[in-house]
Amino acid sequence: MPTKNQQVLLAARPVGAPTETDFRLVETELRDPGDGEVLVRNTYLSLDPYMRGRMSEAKSYAKPTELGAVMIGGTVGEVVVSNHPKLPVGAAVVGTLGWQRYAVTDGKGLMKVDTSRISASAYLGAVGMPGVTAWYGLTEIGCPKAGETLVVAAASGAVGAVVGQLAKIHGCRVIGIAGGAEKCAYVTSELGFDACLDHRDPTLEQQLRAATPDGIDIYFENVGGAILDMVLKRLNPFARIPLCGLVSQYNATGAPLPVKYFGALLTSRATLRGFIVSEHMDKWPAALAELGDHFAGGRIKMRESITDGLAHAPAAFIGMLEGKNFGKTLVKLT
Repeated sequence: MPTKNQQVLLAARPVGAPTETDFRLVETELRDPGDGEVLVRNTYLSLDPYMRGRMSEAKSYAKPTELGAVMIGGTVGEVVVSNHPKLPVGAAVVGTLGWQRYAVTDGKGLMKVDTSRISASAYLGAVGMPGVTAWYGLTEIGCPKAGETLVVAAASGAVGAVVGQLAKIHGCRVIGIAGGAEKCAYVTSELGFDACLDHRDPTLEQQLRAATPDGIDIYFENVGGAILDMVLKRLNPFARIPLCGLVSQYNATGAPLPVKYFGALLTSRATLRGFIVSEHMDKWPAALAELGDHFAGGRIKMRESITDGLAHAPAAFIGMLEGKNFGKTLVKLT
């Protein structure tokens, strides 16, 4: 049994964009698991935008990570020592064990997964929390119908990519918005979107009008900011907007930019609904079953940005918030 653990702690609360000095890499003693506990060796760590909110003390839907505590994060790993009747040695498990190589846990919140059919890392992406986020927002709030037009921001990311692919399965016309020609090419050629627009292009608004001649029925919001205003002007009557995230604001230090065309929600009689996927655990089994079938069958694809080594997790996280990642951001821990 290993005796040492490696962990990344929250060292300071960032002001604006996080820096690597806001994190601290430490080596700690690893205790033996007690009765009913297991020792898990994490193989992959998921890096996600919501973690930026957990670094702040601002009021939110969840408690912030305490200073000096292990950073929160989803993990997939293997049980290496077990005193738990339902979690044998060798079992592959998904949980929220944080930014660390090993974890001793009583098993609450762990889910056994089958890595013979689906890759371990996919359980942190298309067949994990990001995939369920996409599934819930699209099916429960977006309510897609064949022939409708859906627009999704951050289309090459872990959530946006699944949103678009699921919408295509539902028979929608799908327009993605992503950062750069390479990401846009991937979204159309690999993921099968009908079009993808580069948000860095100064003619984005004109391109959006051209790509949505019949208006927009569903807008899956991950970003906020100026793109939201562009979309609001294109909404069809009774459009739906699942509000998943506002990554453009996560590092802001001043007041957020106002939404100029907020009144379009009234004139179009649109529905805008924010959601937190962890509050809908009753929907996860159905979502994961559907996503798993689609992924195993090749109907949903996922690109991964993998960084090797826990020591490089802070830099990878900072890069993700700056849009430097391509697809699902992971840290390989073995």
